[in-house]
Amino acid sequence: MRLIIVTGLSGSGKSVALHMLEDLDFYCVDNIPAGLLPQFISHIVRSPQSQYQLTAIGIDARNRTDDIQLVPQQVDELKRSGVQCEIIYLRADEDAILKRYSETRRKHPLSRNDLGLADAIREEQRLLEPIASNADLIIDTTHSNVHQLREIIRQRVSTHNAGHLSILFESFSFRHGLPGEADFVFDVRSLPNPHWEPGLAKLTGRDQLVIDYLDSHASVQRMLTDLKGFLEHWIPDFARSNRSYLTIAIGCTGGQHRSVYMAEQLATYFKDRYPSVLTRHQVVDRM
Repeated sequence: MRLIIVTGLSGSGKSVALHMLEDLDFYCVDNIPAGLLPQFISHIVRSPQSQYQLTAIGIDARNRTDDIQLVPQQVDELKRSGVQCEIIYLRADEDAILKRYSETRRKHPLSRNDLGLADAIREEQRLLEPIASNADLIIDTTHSNVHQLREIIRQRVSTHNAGHLSILFESFSFRHGLPGEADFVFDVRSLPNPHWEPGLAKLTGRDQLVIDYLDSHASVQRMLTDLKGFLEHWIPDFARSNRSYLTIAIGCTGGQHRSVYMAEQLATYFKDRYPSVLTRHQVVDRM
């Protein structure tokens, strides 16, 4: 039995995530009152005749504060009882959510006459904090479109096996800010930059010419060796703590060369050690 609770900020893509889970054969129920979660679980999940081996529930901030605060405790109880239960929390920067609401002209679920949109977003973030702080997977959709979010959900959920840690190596650009979902963040801006080399500026860290250039620098290889050693030491601790997901973000100035190269190199190295290793490139995947 696998149960996924999908929650997060309005406008961050919860409906898209649930639709993707439905396409992955999950039985999905959106906007269930948090106070009814125990009864729902008893009826659907614990029933001996249950046909819903894959179930996803959407929960938003339109709940009593006390009910929201109890969700992490209920999830822990489910895990102890043998149910594979996890929380996926979606977020996005305030500016991105404001822009999305401006484009769709929809009303925020918490907005009212005495509470503007920006204040409603902050209030929702505050209300959902107890769930967010206990999330198994946080997905930052600030720089993702609908299709990219669907692919993120497909990769991370469909490839994840019970009892195994799903590891994502993600490259990003410091110009766009830190990824909100990262567990570890590494800065590789001190390494030689292929952008300034003739013929390499328009390529990426996946291209062989860039790989050869970075492979040839001792400082790059020292950084790679150090990161491998650090992660070899600490990833097992995450696995032993029953974590389902681990996101390792690697950033450079433009998110196109050094960070992509390093994420790919580390992913290749750890694929031989862990069954579920993925890569994502915030800049290159949009090129």
